[in-house]
Amino acid sequence: MGRYGVDTSVSVERSIGEIQSTLQRYGADGFLHGWKGAQAMVQFEMQERRIRFMLVLPDRDAREFTHTPSRGTKRSASQALEAYEQACRQRYRALALVIKAKLEAVESGITQFEDEFLAHIVLPDGSQVRDHVRPAIAASYERGAMVPLLPDR
Repeated sequence: MGRYGVDTSVSVERSIGEIQSTLQRYGADGFLHGWKGAQAMVQFEMQERRIRFMLVLPDRDAREFTHTPSRGTKRSASQALEAYEQACRQRYRALALVIKAKLEAVESGITQFEDEFLAHIVLPDGSQVRDHVRPAIAASYERGAMVPLLPDR
C-alpha cells in the first residue's frame, strides 16, 4: 500500500493553512508552526491543553532525492529539489489528515480529546506525555505476559 499523498500537488504552505483552518473550525485557541533544520512543529491549544506534533522532514541530500529510484542515475539539482519538495508535501498532507481525523473522531463522539491526543500533550515542563509513557510501556512488555487479545468478559 502506498503512502497517503505521495503524489500530491498541494503545497506545504497550503497544507499548513488547512491545518490552521481545521483547528479553528474545531475550536482551537491558538496555533503555531515552525521549523528548524529537518524538524517541523505544529502546536496548538485546545480544550485547555497544548498539543505538539513534531514532523521529521527528509534529508535534502538523501540518495532517494539525488538519484533516480529505477536506475540510480544522478538527478540534476532541480530534479533533486523537486523530489525533496514532493516528500515534504506528502508529510504535511499526512499530518493534515491525522489532525483532521482525530478532531472529527472526537467531535463524532468516537473517542475523547485527551485519549486521541494523549501522546502529543505538552506537559508544564515542556516534555510530552509520550516521553514518559514510552519507557513505561517497553518495561511493562519486558516484565510480563500479555493478556488475551479478547478478554473473557
